[in-house]
Amino acid sequence: MADRPHILVVDDEPQITRVLRTSLSAQGYDIRIANSGEMALEIMKDWSPNLIITDLSMPSVDGIQLCRTVRATSQVPIVVLSVRDKEQQKVEALDAGADDYVTKPFGMNELLARVRANLRRVPMDGDQEDPVIEVGDFRIDTAAHKVTVRRREVRLTPKEFELLVFLARRPGKVVNHRTLLGAIWGGQSTEQVEYLRVFVGQLRKKLEPDTSSPRYIVTEPWVGYRFEPGE
Repeated sequence: MADRPHILVVDDEPQITRVLRTSLSAQGYDIRIANSGEMALEIMKDWSPNLIITDLSMPSVDGIQLCRTVRATSQVPIVVLSVRDKEQQKVEALDAGADDYVTKPFGMNELLARVRANLRRVPMDGDQEDPVIEVGDFRIDTAAHKVTVRRREVRLTPKEFELLVFLARRPGKVVNHRTLLGAIWGGQSTEQVEYLRVFVGQLRKKLEPDTSSPRYIVTEPWVGYRFEPGE
């Protein structure tokens, strides 16, 4: 029981929480339910989830506020659920610290795929990948989830970290949008280019000396991104 991944489901709709509890428990996950953001934060005081699934529209502490509060102290992956399907709401949730976004109504197979993808910390191309990447100005320890740039430690969220690792393993190569989206968010997300815009922007704020003229993560217009590690 102790090694089962812990998932905290936060939603004020009983029908949704019943379905999620049943489906996720059947996949072997240890589930706890909170019907509000406040309850979720109380649960997290003495129970550490490996992943949070949260609705956006809740009274008092909504999903956006919950993401921001959790992100202040934790890098736990967060998947947001919402009936909203506008790009601005997606971007707002991702900016607040969410790692992924699923629109209601959703297929359970899709949600389970997103859960698996977000519980998988760092995508590896094979078992023989070196756990430490040392290239240019960067040292990335994938086992310790630690990044240093010119000897300065940088704290990244799980998805920021996965994105950086994927790019850093391919220095100087252009990686197209679909490849990045499929590798980091799964096959269901290959058209969600706004994910990349948000997360590349967040990475640049943390890594680049000058975000107006990026030198590490370079945009290839209409194609994708290229990682230049420096000298």
